[in-house]
Amino acid sequence: MSTDSQPHPHEISSLPEPLCVYSFCTIVTRVAEYEAMIAAFSSKGFTEVDCEYLYIDNSVANCYDAFEAYNHFLLNAKGRFIVLCHQDILPIADGRDVLDFRLAELETIDSHWGLCGNAGGRAARELVVRISHPAGQDVKLNGPFPKDVMSLDENFIIVRRSANLALSRDLSGFHWYGTDLCLIANILGWKAYVIDFHLLHKSAGNIGGDYDAKGKELRRKYAHAFRSRWHHVPTSQSIYISASPVRTFVARAYNKIRIRIQALLN
Repeated sequence: MSTDSQPHPHEISSLPEPLCVYSFCTIVTRVAEYEAMIAAFSSKGFTEVDCEYLYIDNSVANCYDAFEAYNHFLLNAKGRFIVLCHQDILPIADGRDVLDFRLAELETIDSHWGLCGNAGGRAARELVVRISHPAGQDVKLNGPFPKDVMSLDENFIIVRRSANLALSRDLSGFHWYGTDLCLIANILGWKAYVIDFHLLHKSAGNIGGDYDAKGKELRRKYAHAFRSRWHHVPTSQSIYISASPVRTFVARAYNKIRIRIQALLN
């Protein structure tokens, strides 16, 4: 057999280089508003020289929900930074130079940052915000920035491509996907931050429709994912996984007794 027909393996020694710096990814329901967003960001230095603009067209019908669409974006985006954003945001004074600086600043503070945005939740009733919207102009809340948070608002989220993040397959809809992405990032060892990059979000947010129902779905999913349980591996060993020290102690003690009884019976 000719050696030319044999596969030629390639050694992987590093992550592939991104083909651009920023990938702006948007679900479009209003085309004119989306075009205005692109024009505004382009005028602030986010041009096609080293940026790309990706969209999913939901202007006629919902072809994809947010979980499906954002997973498509995260797989297809070629930028070092993947910007998951709404169509109704506009840069105000801050432009490309400011965002470049904020991300470099964040990298020096925490090289394990995975995603960041302009609004998030840090604790119960503690919001961290840097935004303008119909309910408030030039809002700075609970800085200084950058500030680590537990969740991010979906109007503007920057995902670090090298974090290799994705959203849950078993959730759907148009709510809670920012929370889901932050939870997954946290499980994988990445952190979320709010940064000082000032944008106008033309909506104050939309909590209605199936918001509460989708929140219950997310809660059920993670209650199941974080449940205390034994994990069995092919080496016939088992480990008990739980956030409760008491449950872990009881489970391990029970397992030792069970093993000793089996040994005596055999």
